[in-house]
Amino acid sequence: MQTRAGLSVDDRLAAFVEEEALAGTGIAADAFWQGAAAIFDRFTPENKALLARREELQATIDQRYMAGEPVDEAFLTEIGYLVPEPAPFTVGTENVDAEIATMAGPQLVVPSLNARFVLNAANARWGSLYDALYGTDALPGKAKPGGYDAERGAEVIARARTFLDETLPGWEAALTGGDCPHRFATFDKGVMFVHNGLHIEIVVDRDHPIGKTDPLGIADVILESALTTIVDLEDSVAAVDAEDKVAAYRNWLGLMRGDLVETFEKNGATLTRKLAGDRTYQSPSGSSFTLPGRSLLFVRNVGHLMTTPAIRLADRSEAPEGVLDAIVTSLVGLHDLKRLGALQNSRAGSIYIVKPKMHGPDEAAFTNRLFDAVEDLLGLARHTIKVGVMDEERRTSANLAACIHAVRDRIAFINTGFLDRTGDEIHTAMRGGAVIRKTEMKGAEWIKAYEDRNVRIGLACGLSGKAQIGKGMWAAPDMMADMLEQKIAHPKSGANTAWVPSPTAATLHALHYHQVDVFARQKEIAGEAPPPLAKLLTVPFAAPGRNWTPEEIREELDNNCQGILGYVVRWIDQGVGCSKVPDIHDVGLMEDRATLRISSQHIANWLLHGVCTEGEVDEALGRMAKKVDAQNAGDPLYRPLDWDGHAFRAARALIFEGVEQPSGYTEPLLHRFRQAAKAG
Repeated sequence: MQTRAGLSVDDRLAAFVEEEALAGTGIAADAFWQGAAAIFDRFTPENKALLARREELQATIDQRYMAGEPVDEAFLTEIGYLVPEPAPFTVGTENVDAEIATMAGPQLVVPSLNARFVLNAANARWGSLYDALYGTDALPGKAKPGGYDAERGAEVIARARTFLDETLPGWEAALTGGDCPHRFATFDKGVMFVHNGLHIEIVVDRDHPIGKTDPLGIADVILESALTTIVDLEDSVAAVDAEDKVAAYRNWLGLMRGDLVETFEKNGATLTRKLAGDRTYQSPSGSSFTLPGRSLLFVRNVGHLMTTPAIRLADRSEAPEGVLDAIVTSLVGLHDLKRLGALQNSRAGSIYIVKPKMHGPDEAAFTNRLFDAVEDLLGLARHTIKVGVMDEERRTSANLAACIHAVRDRIAFINTGFLDRTGDEIHTAMRGGAVIRKTEMKGAEWIKAYEDRNVRIGLACGLSGKAQIGKGMWAAPDMMADMLEQKIAHPKSGANTAWVPSPTAATLHALHYHQVDVFARQKEIAGEAPPPLAKLLTVPFAAPGRNWTPEEIREELDNNCQGILGYVVRWIDQGVGCSKVPDIHDVGLMEDRATLRISSQHIANWLLHGVCTEGEVDEALGRMAKKVDAQNAGDPLYRPLDWDGHAFRAARALIFEGVEQPSGYTEPLLHRFRQAAKAG
């Protein structure tokens, strides 16, 4: 550890900050550490007080349930869980990039620790519709093995033609200089169009294997796809110490400088991936202009809960991890603002930080003041750092307008998250009774109220044209036909972005934003009142006297235990925070900690209320350990689950200690067992 301004800083973090992150910024190391120490000194006590307030409210709610008294609006208002609604207001956010404020399209979330995935996501701004259709189940059937399947290719081309006909009337004439209202520009091998604010390239290349067989010489159709990407330091990574944090920060720096490169082996070949350059076009007047070649990047910091051993304070306690993230990721963002690298992220001059798992407006206000202090440390104008508010905790949902008001001059997005939100729903009402089965949750009354309120409150606060209103993840990357059928509901809801699990999914989801004019839809629903708070606060308890059959209980436990084990074993043993994990039906799902939270809290709830027994849970864990072992048999890094192993013990702890975990979060236990695995 290195001593810096009274802080004990891990050698690796100190070296990264001083030799890499501060380079070129004009900020001296001594001044940086003095300022950082002052921020920790100021905000650590308040951070602790906010966490204590969470526990105080939860204990009061628990006592109320155990006394058999109603936990209703009146009670929640009395204890300060609900706060008064602010007077009508409009957010004042300025200097927001078009991808966030005035465009509607898909959003990727990518683990910061995987440089290859990060580069793929950043480069997913543009995607081949031909490739997305050819290689997925978006069209019935699949390509025959052994090289290019011309029959499949013909189906792809026909589907792409249908899209062009429906979206760009007159597009064929535009290829030969004719009229089309959506024709926007030309480039070296084709014509570019604009529809609903999104760009479409028709690539003409008669020397291309596809283009030479096409009557019009069309080799591909390229869609503007992932407008924005969240580079994640939170739920999709396993970062438990300074080594992990520095690796994540270094990848974020490579993105902000534009020099991140990754070399890897694939199919026996060595490949190198780097960030794509901008794209050049000719306007109708003949002048040249560029469009971004990459997704606009956010960085998601961790929430307020965890501390990190990367820095110890004067009393030897670990520093709040969220405060460290705010300081370092913003420092790295300076490289973009000062144009220190080869490429540019924000053209509007902003740093975009997503802040997850805040509970209510006091915690949002804390984040606002923290970002003020970081701006002062780095010499930035006020509100240069923008914030994305994850509406994924019950107290935030119930006080959403007040939370937005607390960050009203820097807010850049709000976004719902079904899994985390349901996990908090279960934990908050843990003592009130047994909840319904997990598969029934999406049909519960409170979920619809939650999703609808998020959009309507966001619109009422003036987010349209200034910030994103987002929806959650499509978790099944191999089920693109189902995604095309179902995920159009997100733009129809008035949300101008929604999460997708892969660049291919981003290209296919982009089709929805051509089918739906989101900003027109926002105008249609802007005056609608949000669903009443009472509906949001309707807890998904099972009906009184509901008795599940032994088969139903076994099925529910197996489903939850398989999901927990399949995710935890990679997190603990391999440090993989997000990957495609087979579910109990062998369907690959992109899993992160949110899935773990809902599953472990659900079993903990059923245990507490006698729906199942500890023995039944252990039997389910044993059955599902065998299934998870079989599902991972082809992974050379995989270690079979062992009752005495760190991963299996972590899974049991998440369930059997679930009632006591703060807000039902998984991080404290995951970090403890992962650190033990790394040490061992």
